[in-house]
Amino acid sequence: MAAERGGDIVSEFLSQNPHLANWVESLKAHCETNKQWHARREFLLRNIEVFPTIQPGTPSPSLDRLLSMSMVWANHVFLGCRYPQPVMDKIKEMAEGITVKDTPEWKTRDEIMGKAKRPASSDTKPHVRSVGHPVKSGPPPGALAKHQPFFNRLYKAVAWKLVSAGGFGPNLEHFEILRSCVESCKASLNCVFVPLKDIPDLPMGRTQKEGQVCELRCQTVYMGTGYGRDECAARAMASKEALKVFQGHKVTVKVCRRRFRGQDVEDLVLLDEQPRSQGFPPALCYPFQEDQ
Repeated sequence: MAAERGGDIVSEFLSQNPHLANWVESLKAHCETNKQWHARREFLLRNIEVFPTIQPGTPSPSLDRLLSMSMVWANHVFLGCRYPQPVMDKIKEMAEGITVKDTPEWKTRDEIMGKAKRPASSDTKPHVRSVGHPVKSGPPPGALAKHQPFFNRLYKAVAWKLVSAGGFGPNLEHFEILRSCVESCKASLNCVFVPLKDIPDLPMGRTQKEGQVCELRCQTVYMGTGYGRDECAARAMASKEALKVFQGHKVTVKVCRRRFRGQDVEDLVLLDEQPRSQGFPPALCYPFQEDQ
């Protein structure tokens, strides 16, 4: 794409590459506003040449990687999410040249609480801004009613897909089954990857191991987490865990508590009818999006 911004650079690029127009529009997430999507679309188009193995319309690990990085960047810009510094450096590099107007201004908890504090004296030490996380109150009102109809449709799609595949089992292509079902419901499956060693809330037995962690979400709802030696293996395990939820008579979207960097946060979680005796894996990013 051209380095300089003259007019609508994205429209100009797509007019020169019409074979990409329909494909890139199919990557829009159901929950994205037009402003968020237009920014993320530019991120995708600017970086597609960095992944030469990507073939539009064909699933691949390279495409999943690019989509994940685009979601990480969009979550950072529009939701204030923070990630390990190497990830932040990478998305900043990939987003070079992209201008997003009127982005939200996020305040940390310390900044908000600081407004209620009076200075101790005139010789108070210079203020040092604490690096914290954006304060959010939880999923927006009506989120459960908004998302449940979609997952009812997805439940039926997954049920038919598993029947045609001979039932749930360890030898299935779990990610491909889940991805195709989500896409048949006119949505996209979002994968977030984080190195295992960068997650502070993991059980003690895992903190010293190498590998990747993958979190799967769809329409801002958490579906499953998987661990593996690389991103593909982690994604496969996360997909397997997500498909287990569809083995009951129905699925339900609920608000649950999860850990994120030492804090308890509310998340939208897809659950089955089975009683749960243990907590959820830690969240890899701020786990919900505000109603736009």
